[in-house]
Amino acid sequence: MSKSKTHFNLFIVTVAVIAILALFGPEEQSLGANVRIVYLHGAWVMTAEAAMLFSALAGLTGLVLRRDIFHAWSAALGRTGIVFWVTYLPLSLWAMQANWNGLFLAEPRFRLALTFAIVGVLLQVGLWIIRLPWLTSLANILFIVVLRAVFATASNVMHPPPSPIFNSGNWTIIGFFLLLNLLTLLAAYFLTRWFVSLDTPKKIN
Repeated sequence: MSKSKTHFNLFIVTVAVIAILALFGPEEQSLGANVRIVYLHGAWVMTAEAAMLFSALAGLTGLVLRRDIFHAWSAALGRTGIVFWVTYLPLSLWAMQANWNGLFLAEPRFRLALTFAIVGVLLQVGLWIIRLPWLTSLANILFIVVLRAVFATASNVMHPPPSPIFNSGNWTIIGFFLLLNLLTLLAAYFLTRWFVSLDTPKKIN
């Protein structure tokens, strides 16, 4: 089995482990067992943003050092970030339905998330077609900068700060959520390695 297929298979296996683990997450007093969906939703979006951030850092390094390998990692991480960002949206809808008995599609952050998902997919497809390493890195830097700037000023309706999980004082919940995040980051790593191997199979082992 090629290393490319190995990385993709490890990604699938890790996602399966995450799904099983999420079924046994600690319950919460207000939301009960439905809070498990919130854990998964939170880990997914945090991993999406982490992948986008590392994509920008890799791209910046590539632009400064003029090394194609960093551009390749920026491209791969950018794709991974969008995959997690797009797939976090149905998790968000599921969390709304399960915990609040309805879909609040007008919620400011959900509307922004949907907008960035559409723009992000179109951007990544366009960058894949154009295949200019420096342009891909530059676009990935601008994307996460704009995303964070927009969300920093967005209204909080169903996402009240500070983080309910990290400010709960319940270390069982906090520990479980951290574990879930680590596994989700691991899944993102395997997916990124797969994307890298598709573009540079002889350079990345």
